[in-house]
Amino acid sequence: MIANTQTVVIENVEPLIDGGRYPVKRAVDQDLTVEADIFKDGHDVVSAVLKWRKAGAAQWHETAMAPLVNDRWRGVCSLFGNAVHEFTIEAWGDPFKSWQHEFRKKYEGGVKDLSSETLEGSQLISAAAARAKGTSDAARLIELSKKMKACAPKEAEQMTRWTELEVLMETWPDRSGSTEYEPYPRVTVDRERALFAAWYEFFPRSAEGKPDSGSTFRDCLGRIDDAKAMGFDVIYFPPIHPIGITNRKGRNNSVGSLPGEPGVPYAIGGPAGGHKAIEPALGTFEDFEWLLGELKKRDMELALDFAINCSPDHPYVKEHPEWFFKRPDGTIKYAENPPKKYEDVYPLNFHNENWRALWDEITSIILFWAEKGVRIFRVDNPHTKPVAFWEYLIAKVQEKFPDTIFLSEAFTRPKMMMALAKTGFTQSYTYFSWRNSKEELISYFTELTRTRMKEYFRANLWPNTPDILPFFLQQGGRPAFLIRATLAATLSPLYGIYGGFELCENAALPGREEYADSEKYQFKGRDWNAPGNIKDFITRLNRIRKENRALHEYDNLRFYKAENDSILFYGKMTESRENIILVVVNLDPYQPRDAYIHVPVEEFGFLEGDTYQVHDLLWDERYLWQGKRNFVILDPHKKPAHIFRIRRWVSREQDFDYFL
Repeated sequence: MIANTQTVVIENVEPLIDGGRYPVKRAVDQDLTVEADIFKDGHDVVSAVLKWRKAGAAQWHETAMAPLVNDRWRGVCSLFGNAVHEFTIEAWGDPFKSWQHEFRKKYEGGVKDLSSETLEGSQLISAAAARAKGTSDAARLIELSKKMKACAPKEAEQMTRWTELEVLMETWPDRSGSTEYEPYPRVTVDRERALFAAWYEFFPRSAEGKPDSGSTFRDCLGRIDDAKAMGFDVIYFPPIHPIGITNRKGRNNSVGSLPGEPGVPYAIGGPAGGHKAIEPALGTFEDFEWLLGELKKRDMELALDFAINCSPDHPYVKEHPEWFFKRPDGTIKYAENPPKKYEDVYPLNFHNENWRALWDEITSIILFWAEKGVRIFRVDNPHTKPVAFWEYLIAKVQEKFPDTIFLSEAFTRPKMMMALAKTGFTQSYTYFSWRNSKEELISYFTELTRTRMKEYFRANLWPNTPDILPFFLQQGGRPAFLIRATLAATLSPLYGIYGGFELCENAALPGREEYADSEKYQFKGRDWNAPGNIKDFITRLNRIRKENRALHEYDNLRFYKAENDSILFYGKMTESRENIILVVVNLDPYQPRDAYIHVPVEEFGFLEGDTYQVHDLLWDERYLWQGKRNFVILDPHKKPAHIFRIRRWVSREQDFDYFL
């Protein structure tokens, strides 16, 4: 029989994703709270520490864990540095604390002869002095050891309660019989923009809003500055690569294009090259690098669309025909999503006989653009490629460029969306576009932010995309855009809009959630300052987001009671409660709705009778409220939402109110 050398049981560790198969996610400066069941045989007092380090580093950082109830323990650490980290728990039966506990029980129980116990305590302190050799603590521990040895029982019992002695013994514990949790769980620590960012998408060829001709990279600054003024910090471009000529699509996805029509950017590959080339109509690499520099000056970043699509003219078709799906007659199959047909796109076969070369080539595309300075990639339809491939690609890229962010655009089955997030995608699109009712929103966002999903799935909320114009926006007019913008900007620290949203564009193909005259297929004429736009409203939303730290966090979302099914009431606050935000939204875009809302004053540390100020940050209005139940009325055509900053009323001096 092989002896089990583990002296302490450490189990039910949280957070773990699939038993530690995948890392949990955090951002730089975020805390990691770890819990576990920790116990051992007998009556020894257990001590435990949470340990963490950058993966592969020699030295651990550590902090003491604290017992909760029923052998459950908790420890908290802060993670610094954009890198993969690992953590573990080390626990042991603590000889000194066990002696300390036993000595007190015997003394309090009236045992007179404690000479042996006193000597044992002295020896334990002396052993700690040996472990502290070479430090200033060693001499003091020797003094305390001698003092303990000479003590009468009453004095010894008093010494067991000395804070100095407890601190020194905790600093130099006997961990010779410790147990360490293995294998070490991992944590992917991303940079701040992985957790908090506002994205703005536009097609660079439509930057100037000309209906009959395209724009270039050097024509994009006006659109970028407009997005900057609205408060966005990530500019997202659909594919910028050469567009195929064979089977090029025309307006509204028509089969065949007319002369001068630009084609679909997702049909990648032409005479000018493939995924490592730029569509000549947009400019050159010099122009592209100039644009990256201009974005950097504005403290903004570019996100590129990574669409693994090949037009019939892509260089891969001739160089590696074995990478594609074939029909029985040997010709290459084009893409289909019945009833849709994409005659201008050939999908790649990731399980072909030469799959390793394909995987490496596709990975090299991301590395190519990362070398150019791009560190954010929105990945088109990742659910149509193997999950194992994404795990391989993301690991390879982040090994060299750990600051790279990947956004998964997978509108598919929930388990596949979760699997992609687990396997390495930094952020994920969601079903937000189709969650409109109060019940749907509460249920969905509770799942995203209050269940285990919060440990690995970061929701990036989009009220519209070039592919999705929800019926809510089609039918609800301008108020619907105000409502969905408010929800997207405050339910998650990550959100984005597709250009035209700020103009309340909602012309759709009949009976479908698709834009009429979509700019996927044509140049798009626009007046970017058209009457009725909501640019000022979006600017206010983004300013509120930036100025309130509670809105920078993901899993602090809480829903509260509103006595109307068309009123959604929720809030976010920082752990210290110095920043408390409450949001009230009318979900009905057609008519005013009112409700009594139940403010959770006890969560804020207020008493039921306390007076507090609610400052509506959207409309710069202030009210004094008292107690839980307060009345709101929201007109979707005027004020569809409140975003309240909560402050406690402290006192009044010379007609001036003080709030904290």
